[in-house]
Amino acid sequence: MGPHEGTRRNEQPSRPPIEVLYPVTADETARSIEVDIVAVHGLGANVDSSWTYKGGPRTVHWLRDRDMLPAIVPNARIMVYNYESKWQANAPRTRLELCGEELVNSLHSFRKDTRDRPIIFIGHSLGGLVITHALLFADRNEDLKYLPECTVGFAALGTPFRGTTMHRLADLVAWLMTPAGSHKGIVRDLKPDDQHLRDKVHIFCQLRERLAIPVCCLFELLESDYGKKAGLWGGMTRGMVVKEESAHIPGWPRYALQADHFTLNKFSGPDDRSFLTVSERIRVMCADSKNVIRKRQKNVQLDRNESFVGRGAVLDQLLGRIPPSKNRDSCQWTAIEGLGGIGKTQIALMAAFRVHDDYPDCSVFWVPATSATNFENSYREIGRQIAVDGIDKGNADIKTLVKTKLSQESAGDWLLIVDNADDTELLLGDNGIKAYLPSSRRGSILFTTRNHQVTTRLGIQKQGTIAITEMSRAESIDLLAQGLEENQMDDADGTDVLLDFLADLPLAIKQASAYMAEVRISTTKYLELCKASNETMIKLLSKDFEDRGRYEGIRNPIATTWLVSFEQILKSAPLAAEYLRFMCLLAQKAIPASLLPPREDELEVVDAIGTLKAYTFIAEQQERDIFDIHRLVRLAMQNWLREKGEWEEWVTKVIQRLAEEFPYPKHENRGIWMKYLPHAQNVIEYWDDTVDKEAAGELSYNMGEGYHRLGRYQDAEKRNRLTLELRLKVLGKEHPQTLTSMSNLARGLNRQGKYEESGRMHKETMELSEKVLGKEHPETLTSMENLARALTGQRKYKEAEKIYQQTLKILEKVRGKEHSQTLTVMNNLAHMFNEQGKYGEAERICKRTAKIFEEHLGKEHTRTLGSMNNLAYALRNQGKYEEAEKIFRQTLELKEKSLGKNHPSTLGGMNNLARALQSQGRHDEANQVLEERKKRESGE
Repeated sequence: MGPHEGTRRNEQPSRPPIEVLYPVTADETARSIEVDIVAVHGLGANVDSSWTYKGGPRTVHWLRDRDMLPAIVPNARIMVYNYESKWQANAPRTRLELCGEELVNSLHSFRKDTRDRPIIFIGHSLGGLVITHALLFADRNEDLKYLPECTVGFAALGTPFRGTTMHRLADLVAWLMTPAGSHKGIVRDLKPDDQHLRDKVHIFCQLRERLAIPVCCLFELLESDYGKKAGLWGGMTRGMVVKEESAHIPGWPRYALQADHFTLNKFSGPDDRSFLTVSERIRVMCADSKNVIRKRQKNVQLDRNESFVGRGAVLDQLLGRIPPSKNRDSCQWTAIEGLGGIGKTQIALMAAFRVHDDYPDCSVFWVPATSATNFENSYREIGRQIAVDGIDKGNADIKTLVKTKLSQESAGDWLLIVDNADDTELLLGDNGIKAYLPSSRRGSILFTTRNHQVTTRLGIQKQGTIAITEMSRAESIDLLAQGLEENQMDDADGTDVLLDFLADLPLAIKQASAYMAEVRISTTKYLELCKASNETMIKLLSKDFEDRGRYEGIRNPIATTWLVSFEQILKSAPLAAEYLRFMCLLAQKAIPASLLPPREDELEVVDAIGTLKAYTFIAEQQERDIFDIHRLVRLAMQNWLREKGEWEEWVTKVIQRLAEEFPYPKHENRGIWMKYLPHAQNVIEYWDDTVDKEAAGELSYNMGEGYHRLGRYQDAEKRNRLTLELRLKVLGKEHPQTLTSMSNLARGLNRQGKYEESGRMHKETMELSEKVLGKEHPETLTSMENLARALTGQRKYKEAEKIYQQTLKILEKVRGKEHSQTLTVMNNLAHMFNEQGKYGEAERICKRTAKIFEEHLGKEHTRTLGSMNNLAYALRNQGKYEEAEKIFRQTLELKEKSLGKNHPSTLGGMNNLARALQSQGRHDEANQVLEERKKRESGE
């Protein structure tokens, strides 16, 4: 299906996946480019020679030569997709699907500044199937589905939509050439009438029909010597490589070319008969591209939602802001923000009708921010409604024209609603939607968004931001009751439980209500069906229902989520199913991709995550590779694991994975363990169900240290007690890890002022460490230090100082005078001197330790801050108030930055600063600091 051309991959220079053939000069590029053309070569072919004719007086590359296709469509940018399609030797282990995914991802990156430009595909042979898979993949991906929506043509040159008779030869050659590196993955689906290929083509036909993509199929009339092209049996294997019935789909335009399969994509010059046929089809596609886009994209028309209930307070707040007459000093911007499916669009829609009813002279315009194309088409409709001059001209700058018109006083009062403003790049990027928003004192703009970052980056003030939460229970009951008889909701408790299950999410409630009204069942029965089995529940939540208050063709998000059953995912995408089972045991929000079970094949991972995103089981946050799992999906999946008997297996897998990835918490890796902590907290609740208690203990241990560093000492105590319990059972009392757990628990008790219990445990730990590890072991020395700190808390200063001095003597011997552990013990000793009133000694020690800590660890490190705080304390108590105040202020600022404003250590730093101010008689300033501390402590 294309000669085996070119050299080995390792002999070729690295080439980009997308290469521009025309235009090639700056002057040509400056022309108005209206369409992108992308050509994809066939099996075993080379990206250069595939489109080049070499049999005449000159070599002709019909995609690049100026008298060929560039002359026919001068306003097109012509590109080729460079992918590896070899299969006979040194072949990549790839598949059609992967080639298609790479194509759309490459185009997505390459066309980042021109993503709304119409695009035409040319595919020779297998290249046509690559294009087919590419468009199908893009249509399933929210970030890429604009590509098929921008596709205005597809010229298929000898594409084997129903496979090829050459498949048997290719399969045989691939088998014979296995020692040379042959791989038949890329030809696997080319068997005539292959079921997988038929399914893909069928789905593509539906996509093509839905988007009305112009397609033309060109097929060969001459036989080919395909054995010779494969390097075998020259002259003995002639025939039609792709027969007419395979090269076109019934109902699609088709054209015959006087060529064999291997010259179907090569033309001798501008007068070549086949070139004239092919180029004319492409010229027509280019000329009609704008009409295709215009017919495809419809202006959004929404009806009043007569079943709208509740949200009275929110509507009152909106109607007090968004009518233009409410503020004649500026064009007021307002944002409704909240979770997807929470009802933002419905609230905005109701507000729009209320403004229309209450202010008849105010025009109300609605534009979706789902894509630049939808936005521009809605602006075109607005332009037509308000009679903007030149709005329908071919070269009209529609967005600028409408912006200019609405920015004029003569446009009158208007309200512009920008719905689904979730994509910050689309909204705020170069040439983004924000640049085309009008501004007039007679205008007002309302945004709906699920992304709070959009609100802040738009500069909308707090008073202009309206956060939408779940419906109140009373509102949920009213919405559920729409269309139901009274006796269908007579079980108040059952109704309440059902609404808990539906998370008071308006779309889920409305869907449930519609189904109950249709089949005439009660809320109690519906709840029983939901609980009966996951299969039944998925079917219920997948039911479509009529909703005239939604966009035409847009289905309920909850229904979209459940269109594909868990069983289908298990069969068709096992890694996606694995990830879903894994993620349901983590926290609902902010799941890092780095926590998922690793795979060597990165494309497999991308495909699995893409599957889950495509079915809306998970959503990617603004930050890349961070995901949320829908609450209903998460709960249902947990139930599914229990019912299938997989609960214990997956609890164990998740605990083991977290134990492996969760690092021992330090200041330096705070960003990592803080990201993992919520997920560890969720799964550790199921530690009774894991068979790997050692992993559970390891995870619990690191969590306890994390809580300790966050100042959450009660949580740390809980985790450390669990860790100690597990390690005592699994490892025994004298195991080093058990001793570490005892030490951590005692340290947390000391932080909470439980000095007696802490002291007893530290003493026991020290004695056991000395016995098991030896007196000079770091863990033994840590136990000695901790015991001394506990004794300090009990005011047993002599005992504490004795242990400190013993510890220092050993540390200086085995670790050195400037080792961080040595300095930490010195710092703790200085703290004790401060407690005893030995301020001069404390000052001397702290100046040394603070200097070394800062040099080695930096100003923001907790050890540096602790040493500086002890120094300031000693200075204050010696009457050196100004010097103490300066250091207290410095440490407070650093603690707020590194630990957070509400960390116990930060709050303690505020106390220290207040006392330093009071010592100088500056009581008003001190009181202000204490008042701020009180607010932070109370959470105000």
